[in-house]
Amino acid sequence: MSLVHIAVVIPAFNAAAWLPACLASLRAQTEADWSAIVVDDGSADDLAAVVAAEADSRICLVRQPNAGVSAARNHGIRVALGRTGKWRAEAFLFLDSDDWLSTDALARLRDALQAAPWAVAAAGGHAFVQPCGRCRRIAPPRSGCLLERLLVRNLFVNGGQLLICREAIEAAGLFHPDLSFGEDWEYWTRLATLGEFVSLRRRSPVLFAREREDSAYRRLATAPQQAEAVLRTIHANPELRGRFGGTMLDVLRRKAEAEAAWIIGRERIRHGERREGHRWLRQSVRRAFSPKRAMLLVLAPLRMGPFRPYRFGNPPPSAWMRAKRLATILP
Repeated sequence: MSLVHIAVVIPAFNAAAWLPACLASLRAQTEADWSAIVVDDGSADDLAAVVAAEADSRICLVRQPNAGVSAARNHGIRVALGRTGKWRAEAFLFLDSDDWLSTDALARLRDALQAAPWAVAAAGGHAFVQPCGRCRRIAPPRSGCLLERLLVRNLFVNGGQLLICREAIEAAGLFHPDLSFGEDWEYWTRLATLGEFVSLRRRSPVLFAREREDSAYRRLATAPQQAEAVLRTIHANPELRGRFGGTMLDVLRRKAEAEAAWIIGRERIRHGERREGHRWLRQSVRRAFSPKRAMLLVLAPLRMGPFRPYRFGNPPPSAWMRAKRLATILP
């Protein structure tokens, strides 16, 4: 039996349509020593009825006025840290309400974290799931110190692929409530100043991230002010200058700005804003030249490869069920 109780914090805003699949993936876990805190962030739908229908004492609902995903996660952290006895959490996982886990996700992440007492978190792979049910699998970064790489780009789709030890949560503190985009990226950089990450050896995903037309990423990834706010908050951390020195930190920031410009350009092209998108892509290559990205610029006018337009439409009725089943059959 596990000696590590896992607290799963699930921020939810108008997520009644997606939450059942998320909670079903938790109840199907091979690891049973977990509890879930669903934080209703001022939803207008019947989120409470969804949680009540689960009839599982491990799942509880807490409410707050609408304040955003960071504030919702912080509420869940405070609740979990205040618990004692069998509900005392030794590890945390932040699961988005429209995503779901593979059946062995918690067990694999827990085993990896227990086997690496030096690590602040264990990381697994993830898969993006399209409305048609098609999955695009992505392996986690290699184990070790990820701080330098995280200062350039976010290495994780969200917290659903990370199991974080309690001591690291207590040391890192809370999410920045004033960040509505990239708040998780900023948090991972703080974790990375505390220690190393351990990654699962098996490449099969632990997290399945649902691609949605109305997702926050699609809505905010094209906005330069969002990227600027995240980078400003990341570099306000005084720990970084002591680690890297001013010159190296400036180099890393320029690389991060180039990365942000590339994402803005790519997403604008995918949204149909071709001219503006190309301008951001060229700006990215000028800021931090990359032969690969210089070559990819050729594909941008054709809207091929990473610049393919979003196609959501109406998925086949069984598409999501097929994708959910993948969570249990992937090797």
